Amino acid sequence: MPTTSTPGIVAGRLSAEQIAEHFDDLHAPFAPHEAAVAADRCYFCHDAPCITACPTDIDIPLFIRQISTGTPEAAAKTIFDQNILGGMCARVCPTEDLCEQACVRELAEGKPVEIGRLQRYATDTLMARQGHPYNRADITGKKVAVVGAGPAGLSCAHRLAMHGHDVVIFDAEAKPGGLNEFGIAAYKSTDDFAAREVEWLMGIGGIRLETGKALGDALRLETLTEDYDAVFLGVGLGGVNALRADGDDKDGVQDAVSFIKTLRQSQDLTTLPVGRHVVVIGGGMTAIDAAVQSKLLGAESVTIAYRRGREGMSASRYEQDLAASNGVKLMFNVQPKAIHGNGSVAEIELEYTTDDGNQLRGTGETIRLPADQVFRAIGQTLTTDGGLELAGRKIAVTSTGRTSNPKVWAGGDCAAGGDDLTVTAVAEGRDAAMDIHASLSA
Repeated sequence: MPTTSTPGIVAGRLSAEQIAEHFDDLHAPFAPHEAAVAADRCYFCHDAPCITACPTDIDIPLFIRQISTGTPEAAAKTIFDQNILGGMCARVCPTEDLCEQACVRELAEGKPVEIGRLQRYATDTLMARQGHPYNRADITGKKVAVVGAGPAGLSCAHRLAMHGHDVVIFDAEAKPGGLNEFGIAAYKSTDDFAAREVEWLMGIGGIRLETGKALGDALRLETLTEDYDAVFLGVGLGGVNALRADGDDKDGVQDAVSFIKTLRQSQDLTTLPVGRHVVVIGGGMTAIDAAVQSKLLGAESVTIAYRRGREGMSASRYEQDLAASNGVKLMFNVQPKAIHGNGSVAEIELEYTTDDGNQLRGTGETIRLPADQVFRAIGQTLTTDGGLELAGRKIAVTSTGRTSNPKVWAGGDCAAGGDDLTVTAVAEGRDAAMDIHASLSA
C-alpha cells in the first residue's frame, strides 16, 4: 500500500489485544459433537438441489452422511475428489447464495444445514493427518506450464500431477496462493491457512513452483508453448479500474486490492495505517472486505458508496449484513463526483444517481462526506492476454477452458464466462486439467 502523508491515516488506533479479537476466525470450527449434530439435520435428499448449486459438483449429502457415521476423513475425500481447495472454499465460498440457499431445510424452515462449516470440519480433519490423500498415476513424460498460482492454477496443477504429468507453476508474486493468499479478508482465513493449504496440495509431488515470473515479462506465451506440451493460464485480473473523479490523485486515495494485500501480509496489524474516516467506492466482495477490515483496525467511520441500489451489489446480502453489523454504513445510488482537500483527502463529494431502465445517470444532487482515506473497489481488469482471442475484456474460452491457441487453456478470473469466485476458479482449473489430460493422452 502506498505511503501517505495524510494526517488522519495512522497506525495503532487499537491495541494488539483488540486487533487479535477483531481478526479472530469469522466462523469458529465445529467440534466433533457439534459436527455430528449439524450433520443429523441433513435429509440426504435424492437429486439434492445443493449439489446442483455447487460449482464443483460436490456430493454434499454423501459427505454429510459420512460425517454423521463418524468418518470425516472419508467425507473430506468426497469433497477433495471434486474440489482440491475444499478447505479454503469452506471458509470463503458464499454458501448462503449457493448450496445453503438451495438446501431443503432453508426452503422449509429458513435455516439450512450448515454445509460450509461441515465441509471445513471434514477437510480440516483430513489435512491434519500426515501424508497426502492422493497418489500420482504413472509418469507420462508430458510437461505442462501453469501460469498463476491462484485457485484455478493450483486446482489445474494438482489434477494434472495426479494423472502423471509434470507441472511447473509460474507466479508473479513471491509466494503462491493468488486471491486466497492476497485478496480476501484476514478474518476468513486465519492461522496462515492459505499457505498451509498450498503446501499440502503440492504434497502430491510432480509440481514445481517458480515465483517472481509474470506473463509478458519474464514469461512469453510463445516460448511456453514451444517448451511445454500444454499451457494453462490462471493469471487473474491484475489491473484496478480508475475512479474517474476529480481529485482521485490526492494523497489518501488508494485501491482496495493493495490495501487488503498489505493487510494479509502484515505481521503486526497494529502497524498498519488506517484512516479515521474511510470511504470505499464499490459494491463487490473487495469493497466489503476493505470496509469491514478498516473498521476492525479502528476507523471511526466507514462508508461503502455504491452507484446502484442494494439489489445491484455483487456482494451477497449476507456480506452486506456482515458489514452493517460491524458498523459500516452502506450508501446506495451514489457515485464519486470529486475528492476535495489540499493535497490530501479531506472530503469526498458523491452525486446521487438514478436508473431510467436504459442507463445510470447522475441527478446533479450531491452530498459531501468527511474522508481522509478513500478506497477504489470498482473492479479489476486483465493486464495481459498473451495475444489470445478475447470475449469482452477477458480471454475467450470454451466450456473446458480451451483458448484460440490449441496448446493453451485458461480459467479463473482471467477467463470469460464464469463467476469471479474461488470455487468457480477451482472448477474451471479442474475441468481444464481433465481436457488437457485427454488432449495429451490422445
